[in-house]
Amino acid sequence: MGAEGRGRLKPLDVHTVRELWSKTYNAEGKPDWSHIYPYYHPDVIFQDSIQRVEGMKEFVALCERLTKRCEKLQMEIHSIAQQDNVILMDWTMTMVFKKFPSTPIYGSTKLTLHEDGRIIEQRDYSDLWGDIFNGIPYFKKTYRKFMRRYFG
Repeated sequence: MGAEGRGRLKPLDVHTVRELWSKTYNAEGKPDWSHIYPYYHPDVIFQDSIQRVEGMKEFVALCERLTKRCEKLQMEIHSIAQQDNVILMDWTMTMVFKKFPSTPIYGSTKLTLHEDGRIIEQRDYSDLWGDIFNGIPYFKKTYRKFMRRYFG
C-alpha cells in the first residue's frame, strides 16, 4: 500500500482499535477482517498459543482458516489501554462451531505499533485448550487434573 493509502487511515489508538474490532466480529455470521488489514504492516508478526506467522500474506491466510473453522465468531472487549506504541486489550471471544458447543475463550492481545502507525506485532495470550476443554465434560476434568499434576 502506498503512502497515500495509509494517509486516509485513522490513527490507531484505543478508540480506533475498539471501533475496528467491533466491526470485525459480527453479531451474526462469519467475521470479516478486510477493513483492518490496511492497519497491519507488511512485515507483521502474529503469535498466539498455537502458532506464529510472519508477513501479511501468512496473517491473512491465518484469518481465513479461522473463518472457515467457525460458524460464527464474536468478541467482546472488556478493557483497552495504550502506552506509547503498545495497545493492550482484554477480551472474551466466543467461537461457534458446527458440531461442537459454543466455546468462550478468555484472553488478552498486545498490539505493537510500527513507527508508521501500523501494527507490526500482535501477540494474543489465552489458555485456548483449557477454555475449549472446559466445554467438553470428559476433557475438562482430565485436562485440569493433568495441568494441576504437572504444572501446578
